[in-house]
Amino acid sequence: MSYECPICREALVLDKRQWRCPQQHCFDIAKEGYVNLLPVNKKHSRDPGDNQQMMAARRTFLQAGFYQPLSDRINVLAAGLGLQAPSTLDVGCGEGYYSQRLQQAVNGSLQGMDISKTAVRYAAKRYPQLRFCVASAYDMPFASGSFDLMLKIFAPGAAEELQRVCRNGGYYISVTAGPMHHYALKQIIYQQPREHPLSSGQLSGFSLVHQERLQWQLQLPAGEISSSFLQMTPYAWKFTPEQKQQLQQQGVNCELDFSIEVFQRQL
Repeated sequence: MSYECPICREALVLDKRQWRCPQQHCFDIAKEGYVNLLPVNKKHSRDPGDNQQMMAARRTFLQAGFYQPLSDRINVLAAGLGLQAPSTLDVGCGEGYYSQRLQQAVNGSLQGMDISKTAVRYAAKRYPQLRFCVASAYDMPFASGSFDLMLKIFAPGAAEELQRVCRNGGYYISVTAGPMHHYALKQIIYQQPREHPLSSGQLSGFSLVHQERLQWQLQLPAGEISSSFLQMTPYAWKFTPEQKQQLQQQGVNCELDFSIEVFQRQL
């Protein structure tokens, strides 16, 4: 699997420490091993995606194993698809926790992609055996039909792009928030908290082959791990300083509710 130039869409060829296309658009490989394929004119902010503070918090929390049941379940589902050495894409890979565990479960090659340069730098440095790039999920730098298996966990994306880069008959695993996900936190923030809508199980170009909810109660001790968890949630900026301090001091107790869907690319 090689990249496509994000400027002219021609194939990129590796030339020493650069990816280069026939139009002479060049993209350097960073010292950590990743390549930045997000042109400046396609950025919506100076430094899109999660920042360094959020990435550090996420790494601390994930490495402590509190979300490992989710990773384990994804890997069981992926391994059960019967793919032989699949070419795998992790869309919105973050700092690579799920990427490297999935690659170990299914073997084959794995490409991680995220719009956050900070996240990709973390991932590439920690998991040099995998390939990572900075890119947008709405304009992925891959040829059509490049991947046998794709994973997307709580990341934005376009159905058209997922459909384009997945080979016919390939699989896509999606993880989104179930109705009760983090509900206890929402009760602290909102006067009238609402449940997340449950996914419809429909995606253009794909057929649903499996759908489930994975739920358990998260109980975190007071201190650094609770602080890291709060920092990595989408509610990090909605807590008042007093609310955040109280949760850090008493620990966090809330619901985890993941909606997991497995889709197959229609032939």
